[in-house]
Amino acid sequence: MATESAVTLGRSDGGIEKHGAKEDGEGPGRDQRPVDSVRTILYPVDTRPPIHLMILFGLQQAFMTIGGSLSLPFILTTIFCPEKESEVRAQLLSITMFMCGIATILQCSIGVRLPIIQGGSSTFVAPIVVMMSLEQFKCSENDDTLSGSNTTNINWEIRIREVQGNLILASLTQVFVGGLGLIGLILRFVGPLTIAPTISLIGLSLTGVVASFCEKQWGISLLTLALLFLFSTCINKVQLPVPAFSRKEKCHATKLPIFQLFPVVLTIAVVWLFSFILTETDVLSRNSTDPAFKARTDSKVGIINETPWFTFPLPFPFGMPTFSIAGYMGMLAATISSIFESVGDYFAAARMSEAAPPPVHAINRGIAIEGVSSIVSGIMGAGHATTSYSSNIGIIGITKIASRAVFVTAGLILLLCGVVGKVGAILALIPDPIIGGTLLLGLGMVASVGISVLQFCEMFSTRNLAILGVSFLMGLMIPQWLTQHSDKVKTGSQDLDQVIKVLFGTASFTGGFIGFLLDNMIPGTECERGIKRWIAVPDSSSESNQTLYSFPFLTKYLDKVTCCRYCPLSPTFTSSRSRCGTEKYDINTTRKVVEVHLKEVKTL
Repeated sequence: MATESAVTLGRSDGGIEKHGAKEDGEGPGRDQRPVDSVRTILYPVDTRPPIHLMILFGLQQAFMTIGGSLSLPFILTTIFCPEKESEVRAQLLSITMFMCGIATILQCSIGVRLPIIQGGSSTFVAPIVVMMSLEQFKCSENDDTLSGSNTTNINWEIRIREVQGNLILASLTQVFVGGLGLIGLILRFVGPLTIAPTISLIGLSLTGVVASFCEKQWGISLLTLALLFLFSTCINKVQLPVPAFSRKEKCHATKLPIFQLFPVVLTIAVVWLFSFILTETDVLSRNSTDPAFKARTDSKVGIINETPWFTFPLPFPFGMPTFSIAGYMGMLAATISSIFESVGDYFAAARMSEAAPPPVHAINRGIAIEGVSSIVSGIMGAGHATTSYSSNIGIIGITKIASRAVFVTAGLILLLCGVVGKVGAILALIPDPIIGGTLLLGLGMVASVGISVLQFCEMFSTRNLAILGVSFLMGLMIPQWLTQHSDKVKTGSQDLDQVIKVLFGTASFTGGFIGFLLDNMIPGTECERGIKRWIAVPDSSSESNQTLYSFPFLTKYLDKVTCCRYCPLSPTFTSSRSRCGTEKYDINTTRKVVEVHLKEVKTL
């Protein structure tokens, strides 16, 4: 159901108002929901806001992406031990921003086609650290002192070439996993008890990362969180007059729910200004060793001097990549972990956007495109893969902006930041505590979205409560234990040890894996497990949802080619009729399932 705000917003564009009217009608698959029947999203996935709003919405998402990706170039530069550290850091920062933009555009346009931001994956840092700890890659004591020595330059380039080569191989494996539809086969046995811990633990497992941002200055972080709550939940209905232009009315004033649309931008602007005042009055420490120094607005000003005005990433900037079995196995473990985390993000993005659960072909395509983007990332010398960003999905729940066009715009902004280095450097100046306060709410939303999936299964069932509790507890416990006792994993194979550490060191994979095993091993009815309602709500075979996850101008031609029905990436893939691949769940099936469930509830 379109809200009054959505209709008001569309008056300057001329087309959105009509969409809002349609959303309130009897469109296919719109009102067939036994839950969440009232739509709260202002701009659904397939809509396109006015261009000026689209740019601002995209900038809002770009803010969050840069905050998460900025740390990777700093970490990798330290690991690779280059001679001219500042120059290499600036180069890696540009490449990272460039690849975030490319990956986001590809994912939103031809991948899973949901509003998802792709950014640098920190999951790959662990295998890189292990790889660089090998004797042939260790940083020598002279790496920072042999100024002008060719040996030092070659040494650090050899390190990043090794990472590039194994990243390309592991990402190529990811392309095959998506292209062959292997993830789709697994999803036939996936229900809410698997999805809930997978999604929720994505947010809950990053508490350490959020704390590392917030601890710099808890007061500023909590102020950021308070303003986000104020703008997005308390005064989000307040509409303020803003100048507008249309062909009919020319220049005129219109009212927009500014606080609902731009809570992140407004919060960052207000708190950034507050931090600037504290910086100029020396309330915040000038001592760079003091954690509060990171709350100063001038703590990262050196990035602007290090970053060139213009740079265009080229393939293999550090030479041809090299390969090794040990390095490939470590990268493969991180890739597998990233795949399952991304699948959880796809369902979270669909849920947050009030869209249908992604069909098999869309998930296969999303995983394949992530692999392609990571291959390009390795070729460009980024030193890390790209993956979906959970914090940006949480922002959808705050802003109620799920438009795919907005996220493509965010990708273009990130691309621009990679080419025009000074733009990305300015955005990177946002103090860490402000980023931490924003992550508090964003990742909290992701955790709560995972919990909300449990409404499809019977939560008064002892079976389900036991599975859920064990999945959450072990999903948090095992990674923590592995961090503290990594030396206890001894299988006799160093490569296998590394795979186990990386896979089960990821909370979302561990919790989802345990939930998957228990849900499929312990007897339970389909209604109890929530399988039927999870499949049938909403109707994924409806015309609107077919358009959402397919290509409107291409699908009609693919439908005429019989062989495309057997391609796991094609929108006409036969298994995409339903997530179980056994039958087509149309609106009548949905109604029958809901009626049966209501009868069971009344009987109980």
